[in-house]
Amino acid sequence: MPIISPSLLASDFANLQSEVEKINNSDADWFHVDVMDGSFVPNIAFGLPSVKAVSKHAKKPLDVHLMIVNPDKYIDMFADAGAAYLTVHYEACNHLHRTLQAIKSAGMKAGVALNPHTPVSVLTNIIQDIDLVLIMSVNPGFGGQTFIKAAVEKVKELKNLIAEKQASTLIEVDGGVNTQTGAELVAAGADALVAGSFVFKSDDPAKTISDLKAL
Repeated sequence: MPIISPSLLASDFANLQSEVEKINNSDADWFHVDVMDGSFVPNIAFGLPSVKAVSKHAKKPLDVHLMIVNPDKYIDMFADAGAAYLTVHYEACNHLHRTLQAIKSAGMKAGVALNPHTPVSVLTNIIQDIDLVLIMSVNPGFGGQTFIKAAVEKVKELKNLIAEKQASTLIEVDGGVNTQTGAELVAAGADALVAGSFVFKSDDPAKTISDLKAL
C-alpha cells in the first residue's frame, strides 16, 4: 500500500482548518505542503506562517516541498514550523550534500526533488544520504497539470539505483496523480503518491484517498 500525501495546494484556502481536518480523518499518511517563492517557480504559495498554521491542526506528518531558491536559509525555520520531511530541489542547491546534512541536523528527514528534465543519474553519488526522492511528474509551480508519462520510467530507474546502492530511500511522485497513473507508478516502484486536485476536487475526498491507498 502506497503512502498517500494529499497536496494542500489544491485545498480550499478559505477553509484550511476544515480541509486539514478532512485529511486527519482519512486514510492519508502525510500532508503535502508546497512552498513557492515566485522565483524558482512562477507561482507563490504557502510560506512559513501557513506551514505553522497547518502544523497546529495536522495529526499526520508534514511533507514540506520547497520550490524556492536558497533553501538553506530557511531549513531551521521549517523545522520550527513543524515539518517532518523537508524536500529541496536538486536544481536549487549548489551544495546538495551540505543541504541534506543541515536538514537532518535540524531533526527532519531529507528529501530531494527532481524536475521533469533532470535525470535520476545526478543522484548516483548521494542517494544513500537521501531519505526521500520526489519525482516531479508535472512541471513544478501549479496544480491540475497533465501527467508526464516519462515519470514512470524515472521511477523504475530510481528504484534500480536505490537497490544497487543498497539505500533505504523512499520514492515519492507529485503531479497528475490519479488512480490510473497512481497504479502505474506503484507498479514501477513508487512508495508515496502526492495527489492534489484529484483528492480535493472529488465529491468524496476520503473515498478518493482510500482508493489511492488501495493501489
